[in-house]
Amino acid sequence: MAYIVVCSVTFILSILSLFSGFGLGSVLMPAFALFFPLQLAIAATAVVHLANNIFKVLLVGKNADWVTVVRFGIPAAISAMVGAALLTFLDKIPVLMSYSISSGTYEITVLKLSIGVIIVGFALFEISPFADKLEFDKKYMPLGGIISGFFGGLSGNQGALRSAFLIKSGLSKEAFIGTGTVATVIVDICRILVYGFSIYTTKLNTLSNEIWHLVIAATVVSFIGTFTANRLVKKIKFRTIQLIVCVMLITVGSAISLGIF
Repeated sequence: MAYIVVCSVTFILSILSLFSGFGLGSVLMPAFALFFPLQLAIAATAVVHLANNIFKVLLVGKNADWVTVVRFGIPAAISAMVGAALLTFLDKIPVLMSYSISSGTYEITVLKLSIGVIIVGFALFEISPFADKLEFDKKYMPLGGIISGFFGGLSGNQGALRSAFLIKSGLSKEAFIGTGTVATVIVDICRILVYGFSIYTTKLNTLSNEIWHLVIAATVVSFIGTFTANRLVKKIKFRTIQLIVCVMLITVGSAISLGIF
């Protein structure tokens, strides 16, 4: 069941995320969280996310605006490491409350509540009229990198804010996709380094090796989805993709906040 759920979600979202600039990490993480502890689910998602974005770089990286990559990506990488370190701290805070529905028992923790609220907040922001009216001068690129990188390290969700800054910076559609992809790879590498240390020290790596097999399978499926999306890039409406992803984010974010995932 884990392979069916995770790989299906990966394939669909790897197609959507090439156009929208976000979505794969945001929704894939809850899919992993159905079968593994939340901290490990975020780390596993980061690995698939990184591999998928490296593949994207090979396809669209040539269109990146490298001045924007440096001004946005470097601050994002640094703040992502701070966010990833905070994730480890939040995971150690005791359960806030637990409740039962039918035969199931669910726990609400600071970590789950924080991540759930962030996911829902990003989704509501992205579909709001306010987001469409935002415009960012290129001088604000470092600030945008710091904000999106921090939340990327904390929750695996950086794409919505990254897209909000980059799409308003005067880049062409091709440059927007290429720049966002390169910046994402930089952030993913930094947060995976922090996650890896955290997972080792908390001994989460003593769990079944099944997750590594699942990560490999999801990575291969993500390549297929991204390759498919690259061939359809001129046929998809950007706003339609945003709305689909945002509905999914609100659903899973609410579920995580309530301790269901």
